[in-house]
Amino acid sequence: MALIKQKPSGGMIVYNVTTAVATEKADEWLQWMVQEHGPDVINTGCFTRFHVLRLLQVDDSEGPTFAIQYYAESMYDYERYLKEYAPKFRQQIAEMWGNAVVSFRTVMQLIQ
Repeated sequence: MALIKQKPSGGMIVYNVTTAVATEKADEWLQWMVQEHGPDVINTGCFTRFHVLRLLQVDDSEGPTFAIQYYAESMYDYERYLKEYAPKFRQQIAEMWGNAVVSFRTVMQLIQ
């Protein structure tokens, strides 16, 4: 199988946000993520669904780590989210959770 040498243009895009949450805020954050934030991101129309996963076999002595995966129909939808909505959501998260959460983001293309 040949390696892909160019940036993918089609196919479903998965926007993955991996977030470590302080132990004392984990339950509250998880409830907010599932009931409020995730649905708010879906309501932008840029993504079709989201999943919240908990990472296993990682050091969670300071709190659990989660991966939130948002599914977009195209790179265009993902980029529209970044431009029109992400700054507002990131500001909201910073104001609500401060140093209790640390996130990093990755973008993937769903192959199968």
